[in-house]
Amino acid sequence: MNNVIIQNIVRWFVLVFFQVLIFKRIELNGGIFHYLQIILYPLFIILLPLRISSFLVMALAFVTGVVVDIFYDSIGVHAAALVFLAFIRPVVLSVLEPREGYNVNYSPTKKKLGMLWFMQYAGILIGAFLFFYFSVEAFTFVYIGDILLKTVLSFLVTMSFIAMYMLIFDPEQ
Repeated sequence: MNNVIIQNIVRWFVLVFFQVLIFKRIELNGGIFHYLQIILYPLFIILLPLRISSFLVMALAFVTGVVVDIFYDSIGVHAAALVFLAFIRPVVLSVLEPREGYNVNYSPTKKKLGMLWFMQYAGILIGAFLFFYFSVEAFTFVYIGDILLKTVLSFLVTMSFIAMYMLIFDPEQ
């Protein structure tokens, strides 16, 4: 149990560090690159163990979102989107539940459930997160074209970074 807690604390620091100190600094100006953002920190919520209560997951999402908001000088945009991701996480888990069910002692990782299952799971959550994030950021559907373009392009880049993260770090818990 303590190993899982320590592993998740380290994962939180690594993902937030990369997000606010590296990915925030990457500015791709000009043309279609203006619509790309690398957003990796939601992976912390995605990889939390299954046995954690939904309330605790949403509280951790809120705290993580507020920390990212502080560094991005945004007012609650990251927190709102990450709490939304935490809110829909149980629904996505129930939709993708294997026939034999989940072992609640595991985290939903590629090592425990397979890379295809994990990429479907992460893809649904990241897609919903990004659409919600860019919608809240624009705060109007007048820019629905820009919202969808940002969502799709950022989704492709973010999912490739998530796949690389999962292949490099290969979390076991």
